[in-house]
Order: sequence, then structure tokens, then C-alpha cells
Amino acid sequence: MEMIVRKKKRKPMSEINVVPYIDVMLVLLIVFMVTAPLLNQGIDVDLPRANNQPLSIDETLETLIVSITSNGEYYLSVGATGDQRQSIALETLAAQVGRIMNANPTIQVLVEGDAEASWSAMITLITTLQQAGVSNPLFITQPLNSL
Repeated sequence: MEMIVRKKKRKPMSEINVVPYIDVMLVLLIVFMVTAPLLNQGIDVDLPRANNQPLSIDETLETLIVSITSNGEYYLSVGATGDQRQSIALETLAAQVGRIMNANPTIQVLVEGDAEASWSAMITLITTLQQAGVSNPLFITQPLNSL
């Protein structure tokens, strides 16, 4: 008796193994969850309250935030966060803003001033920004009804 050996045709596997993709996604999720609280942008200032409309900021353009604290220290947001931020002298701020404005004239400049900052320090800052080439700085305030 002869045995007939038949070969089975192998069908191509039509399933994708998604386990490695899920592993990568979970690792990325954990990394973003850990780093998100560390990305606290800006300086801790007590913003003045005003009854203004929300700022019309173009989300497609870059923004530069200049901060002044209640004791007259100036800060410039250039990507440093948390304890890495250091106050800078007004002359240094003027030079850095001037370089940034030359490199990117369409950048939006936002001024974040503490409510307890002196009026003369704020006027000095605005004058310095105008000399550095900022034509229309926007001011960050809190709404009157927020507590």
C-alpha cells in the first residue's frame, strides 16, 4: 500500500502581533506622565486682575514670555524650567530679546508682571522691550472674577 503524502499549503499569517507596540506605548505613557509635572513654564507671579477680553494669541506663532517679580527681578522664558530659571539683568534681557527678535520677527512677546512689582520697573521693562524691537507686547492678567 502506497502512502500518499500531501503537503499542506501554508497560508500567510494575516495577523499582526501588537504586543510590542502596546509595550512601547505604555513606556511612552509613563515617561510623559512623569515629565509632564516637571514642565511648569513661567515664573510664580501674582498677576494683576483686569476686566479684559482673553488675549488673541496665534497658536501657530512662537511666544516669548518676559516676567517681572514683585522684587524687580526679570526672567525670560527660553526653555528653562523649574529651578533652572535664573533672574537676568535688564541689559542682558534687552540683548537676548533683541537677538530673538532679529532671528524671528513674528514672535509674540508676552509680559507677565507681578501685581506688587513697582510701576517704574514695569515702565523700564516696556521701554527696554521697545528698544529691543518689540512693537506690541501683550500683557498677561487674571480675570476679575477668578479668585
